[in-house]
Amino acid sequence: MKDINRNLVFWLGIGLVILLVLNFANDAQMKATLDDKEISYSEFMSESKAGNVTEVVIKGDALQGVYAGNRGEFISKVPPEENIVSRLEGTNVTIKAANPDPDKIRLTDVFFTVLPILLLIGFWFFIIRQMGGKGGGGAMGFGKSRAKMMDNNKAKVTFDDVAGIDESKHELEEIVDFLKDPQKFQRLGGKIPRGALLVGAPGTGKTLIARAVAGESGVPFFSISGSDFVEMFVGVGASRVRDMFEQGKKNAPCIIFIDEIDAVGRHRGGGYGGGNDEREQTLNQLLVEMDGFEGNEGVIILAATNRPDVLDPALLRPGRFDRQIAVPLPDVKGREKILEVHMKKVPLSNNVDASVIARGTPGFSGAELANLINEAALAAARNNKRVVSMEDLEEAKDKVMMGAERRSMAMSDEEKKLTAYHEAGHALVTLHEPESDPIHKATIIPRGGALGMVMRLPEGDRYSYSLAKMKANLSVGMGGRVAEELIFGKEFVTNGASGDIKQVTSMARAMVTEWGLSEKVGMIDYSDDSSTYKETRISPDTSAEIDSEVRRFVDDGYKKAKKVLTDNIDDLHIIAKALLEYELLSGDEIAGLIRGEAIIRHETEEVASSSSRPSVPSGGGSKDMDED
Repeated sequence: MKDINRNLVFWLGIGLVILLVLNFANDAQMKATLDDKEISYSEFMSESKAGNVTEVVIKGDALQGVYAGNRGEFISKVPPEENIVSRLEGTNVTIKAANPDPDKIRLTDVFFTVLPILLLIGFWFFIIRQMGGKGGGGAMGFGKSRAKMMDNNKAKVTFDDVAGIDESKHELEEIVDFLKDPQKFQRLGGKIPRGALLVGAPGTGKTLIARAVAGESGVPFFSISGSDFVEMFVGVGASRVRDMFEQGKKNAPCIIFIDEIDAVGRHRGGGYGGGNDEREQTLNQLLVEMDGFEGNEGVIILAATNRPDVLDPALLRPGRFDRQIAVPLPDVKGREKILEVHMKKVPLSNNVDASVIARGTPGFSGAELANLINEAALAAARNNKRVVSMEDLEEAKDKVMMGAERRSMAMSDEEKKLTAYHEAGHALVTLHEPESDPIHKATIIPRGGALGMVMRLPEGDRYSYSLAKMKANLSVGMGGRVAEELIFGKEFVTNGASGDIKQVTSMARAMVTEWGLSEKVGMIDYSDDSSTYKETRISPDTSAEIDSEVRRFVDDGYKKAKKVLTDNIDDLHIIAKALLEYELLSGDEIAGLIRGEAIIRHETEEVASSSSRPSVPSGGGSKDMDED
């Protein structure tokens, strides 16, 4: 409709311009003709007295005459107060009188007369449209829905673009199938879900999978944010909800997607406005529209949130949001599929292995993986490469997880030596702990907030951890501090182990208060750290016993690390010297050093600079924070 109106205005404008041009040309031609026939009044009198004029016709202050002898016609102006009849007495000129012609109406006169009126009407029409226009964009349109309909003709997202959340995708594929072939389900009495709530952490792909539903369904798809309903004026949000569902009914079957629904769907009764609060009125209207007295057949609601705990229970009951679809963080296979989806958009070298990157990124969301690929592409472009290599991807992974390298950071030789022995201590204890994750790399290059780090790459995603593995992580976490004490003495240890101590303490306390791994404390949950909880639920004796058990777990890890490093002090020196020379060692190179093998590198060879997040629960001491 907008295109038709725009074309109509365009052609009307073209026609108006053509008429104006023709009118001006006609006026110019008439003026030129009149200029040729017009003579002065004195010349007219002279010609009349000479007998050269046979007839004149008086029209007000103008006259039109005919020359004798068929010489043609002429026109002239009569001066004011001039009595032309008395002046022509005694001549043979025939005098006639005629009523003056009414003023000719010219197109230009009409145009310039009507133009201000047209402009005023047009301006008023524009104001009215703005005040009550579509989308609620004006003063009279507060109650209009701001939902935007997706254009199916544009580039659309499909389920092929969604990876790593197969179960969530399967749930939504069923809704798409119902929209395409409802009789398949209705034969058995099945009804299409009224709504589906997508729940997951930020960046897991909730909005992406909703866009895929829009691309796959082929039905009208409206998209709106939860914050678009909320205004400072009471009743506006409820009006927008009604208008949104009215649009949905007109385009049924259709899908309405509400992003960040927690902005409008929070628990009722918590606001200062009570039952008249604008947010609560909006939520009440949403509840009624989804499953009230009047049904909304054919209108399916999709919503997304990362805070399902704050939503009103009435919103989550069956009949409104019939399904709550979890969109979790992807596992290692899911991360590999997500990486492959994003890798299709960049040129890759032959050495790129998505499975290695996936293994080294536990806990990454889909958005973080997409950012990793983008950072790798930017790094390759900075180095004037034509393809993205594995080194670019692993460097991007380190940057995303720990920050950029700080090679320009000024460190004294003594600080570098201390950092090298600290990281060597972590690495050596890791090699002697069978339950620990294998070393991926060790480095003394400052990165982010760390002066150096030993990174351990888990062989796969873990969802539970044994007591033996937790004790191994405690030992590895203490390896850095123990190495400093053995080489430099207790008087010269630094604050470099502050990050290790925090991780180890956190893990040991969780082992005692949450996971029931202390025989003295028992299998009782004492994990609440609030002061009120401790005062009312934990006795002083129990609190002291918890602290004692936490201390015991940490001390056991310290003793185990000290025994490993004392018994293998020569290996500690070997690893530390190699770190000082090369700054970066891979796990295989460290293992080779312990076996007595030399490090052999070609000039163009680069050590893989990938990393992984610490195993969960953390406490492996793989990161030393600069607390200065």
